[in-house]
Amino acid sequence: MRERLLLFFILFGLGVFLYIFQNHVDTTKGFVILCACMIVYGLYSIAATKYQMRKQKKYPPVINEDYKPFISVMIPAHNEESVISNTVENILNIDYPNLEVIVIDDRSTDNTASVIKELADKHENVVAMVRSADAFPGKSAVLNDAFEVAHGDAILVFDADATVEPDFIKKLLPKLEPADVGAVQARKIIRNKDVNFLTRCQNNEYTMDTQLQVGRDAIKGAVELRGNGELIKRAALEDIGGWNNETITDDLDMSTRLHIKGWDVRFCPDVCVYEEGIVYLLPLFRQRRRWLEGTIRRYLEYSWQAMCSKKMSLRAQFDMAMYITEFIMPMWFMMEVTFRIIKLFTDKIDPFSLHNTLWSSLIVSAVVGAGFYMTIRYSLRKFDNLPRKEAFIQALETTIYFLIIWFPMEIFICAKILFCKKDMNWGKTAHGLVLEEKKKIKERITKELQNLQTKIQEMQSKLQDVLKN
Repeated sequence: MRERLLLFFILFGLGVFLYIFQNHVDTTKGFVILCACMIVYGLYSIAATKYQMRKQKKYPPVINEDYKPFISVMIPAHNEESVISNTVENILNIDYPNLEVIVIDDRSTDNTASVIKELADKHENVVAMVRSADAFPGKSAVLNDAFEVAHGDAILVFDADATVEPDFIKKLLPKLEPADVGAVQARKIIRNKDVNFLTRCQNNEYTMDTQLQVGRDAIKGAVELRGNGELIKRAALEDIGGWNNETITDDLDMSTRLHIKGWDVRFCPDVCVYEEGIVYLLPLFRQRRRWLEGTIRRYLEYSWQAMCSKKMSLRAQFDMAMYITEFIMPMWFMMEVTFRIIKLFTDKIDPFSLHNTLWSSLIVSAVVGAGFYMTIRYSLRKFDNLPRKEAFIQALETTIYFLIIWFPMEIFICAKILFCKKDMNWGKTAHGLVLEEKKKIKERITKELQNLQTKIQEMQSKLQDVLKN
């Protein structure tokens, strides 16, 4: 109820502000100022990143080779029989001695439980957990259950479709060692990015997120965990009381609570975890719906605690406030244009007149879109090393993708929070779809070959009968 009321007052206050002051003040200027602040802050983070890189090049950080905490790897799995075995085998190839792997079957209706039990029988450092059908739903609850049996001084969380390189942990650990650091996040990359338009745009989205996370890390801002490839100290987990069972985005919720408690979260762009992108539109909408709803709800839930926290750094507080504008700005723009259109008809203004203030709002939105496009293009050039022409095309594609996915989604989520009861609808991401497609194609080809072979045999039989006669 608190989240609902807070969101209502935010949207109502924004609407009243725009409606009243459009008649007295050019609210486009306020929108421009908001955009300008975001741009300046983005340029500041880029400058901070470049400064950090020069500093590290001049004074390379000293790596403590003796820092080798025992690590518990946790892999939640719900109906993941098609991918979980490959994931566990890949994790076991990590070059690190102090390691245990805990695989948790979360109420699966397929053969996931049998697969992970076989893995536990096969490997002595693999532990299989099978949750009962009436267990509390959600990834957070799964991880809390596993945490009770984990022995690690640090917890490494992977999704059921994750793959990494053998040096994954060794590269992450130096970032985790400082006493004030509670967690470290690796860079996420879409493994099947070349399948179609959606997977390509998802990877570009992750690449842009890498750019933003690197900037936040450089200014020691509110870096966020991403659920897959996150390494967390046990002390930090115990300090915040583990994962929050009542959230649908365990990673974002934990990130905010860590910052409120004064823990630093770091990002490591040189260490990658590969995951499967979603190849179909409807499952993608379900996943992004969960992400966006969890993001907005955690801001609504923890905003007061973040503002009043004496342990959270001012830089992290300011950085978090700047990122909240990502969700205010689309609503501002949509309300702004709506009110302008209403005024256009009520005041009977010539729609093609230069005095029509609707044009100023549309021009500002075009400038914002161009800035967003440039951010994506810059990220693709920097982190994916795409040629200029390819970066131009893919940045344009991804900008359109964002408009299709995120703008309508924000309206839907705000309406859901305002008018619907909170639920724990996880919106599970379907993994192994590519493998299933390949399996179906292989089965279809095999069937066609068998049919063809049968027809050839029938023709040979008929031919023999003709020759005999």
